Amino acid sequence: MYQKDNQKALYELSKAYLNENSEQRQKPEQEQLSDLQELIIYHEWRYYIQNDPVISDFEYDTLFKQLEAIEAAHPDWITPDSPTQRVSADLTSDFPSVEHLIPMLSLGNSYNAEDLKEFDQQIKRLLNMEEDVDIEYAVEPKFDGGSIALVYENDRLVRGATRGNGTVGDEITNNAKAIFSIPLKAAFSKEGITKVEVRGEVLIRKDRFDAMNKERSQANEMVFANARNAATGGLRMKDP
Repeated sequence: MYQKDNQKALYELSKAYLNENSEQRQKPEQEQLSDLQELIIYHEWRYYIQNDPVISDFEYDTLFKQLEAIEAAHPDWITPDSPTQRVSADLTSDFPSVEHLIPMLSLGNSYNAEDLKEFDQQIKRLLNMEEDVDIEYAVEPKFDGGSIALVYENDRLVRGATRGNGTVGDEITNNAKAIFSIPLKAAFSKEGITKVEVRGEVLIRKDRFDAMNKERSQANEMVFANARNAATGGLRMKDP
């Protein structure tokens, strides 16, 4: 999809946009918008399809927020094919596509306290609460793995799928069945449930990830960039 020279140019352009003092950040905003859309699509391809990112999650989010800021200032510039108009997809042509029972959305993220304060204010506005009211939040770690949706029908696992674009994902049932921690049967019928979709993250523990990469390195095989990419790559193996 991308030639080597083209990828190098996109990488260098990405680094320029990540530098607040670069000439690229002084270009007309419409040109910046076009650049950022192209860069984000490229990095999504590296991350979700190739499982081999060349920038950090923080750097990707920084580029994405630059694009969001320009589109927020110029909503008439937003196009249906902009990366901001969809959930980042992990769809490939190697597996059949299936539709989720209900949309499988993604979480927002933040790297500063101001975003959290704004989130708190949004909640209060939605609930018609006074600004000085304290809200208690439950917080838990977010495991960074590959999102998976499992459909059980009559207590049996009948389908596994990736998140894909949030509405449609890759059907990976055989791969899901190869994960021993995923039950092939579950007694949902005891609760009167005949069909249910269970969602979660497929993870690789860091110690196992390090051991796997060590083995791959010793065998002169390409090592994985991080545990998340190893997990998502495993979900789409043709020979699980």
